[in-house]
Amino acid sequence: MKPQPKSEQELFNRAMDIAGVNFQELAREANLAVPENLKRDKGWVGQLLEWHLGASAGSKAEQDFKELGIELKTIPIGYTGKPLETTFVCVAPLIGVQGLTWETSHVRNKLSRVLWVPVEGEREIPLAQRRVGTPFFWTPSKEENSLLKADWEELMEMIVLGQVEQITARHGQVLQLRPKAANGRVLTEAYGGIGKPIMTQPRGFYLRTQFTARILGQSFC
Repeated sequence: MKPQPKSEQELFNRAMDIAGVNFQELAREANLAVPENLKRDKGWVGQLLEWHLGASAGSKAEQDFKELGIELKTIPIGYTGKPLETTFVCVAPLIGVQGLTWETSHVRNKLSRVLWVPVEGEREIPLAQRRVGTPFFWTPSKEENSLLKADWEELMEMIVLGQVEQITARHGQVLQLRPKAANGRVLTEAYGGIGKPIMTQPRGFYLRTQFTARILGQSFC
């Protein structure tokens, strides 16, 4: 892995250096094998870019570039320039959530400053031939922050009230809560409706495609 960048500008320069390059070339430099597809290797693209950009956090709750206060998010886009899937933000806490606030939440921390790196995502393009797009930085506007905060507070209130299993993908305008596990057999502890512990699938926070499409549109208009 390359050393961590010492400034935001250095990070951006590195991201610009790989713009237009396909995954095969980037994987060769990183001495990584390109999987046939991403069905069993969903995080492979992110790991590849982390190697080239010098990210250090991996799967930790902190930002990918903690010293710079920046999170890295890859976003697969289609031929029309629209995102093809929701964007994972972080794992949701299901226990010990009393007293948590938006201001100190992992979601707010992760999204306070983001380096977005679009990548080609159309499935008909062989993974090795997909290319990296033009990167850009994003900081939530007051309106975007308000939308994120409202959704986070609604979802966390349901978790606190023991309603985690009543939460569906329809909850939340821009932020949603969905199962986040390698398979359905993975379980974690949460609170049930009467305050007793239950076992349920781990959950993760995701940004809706309509929201990330707006972010993309604002940056490339």
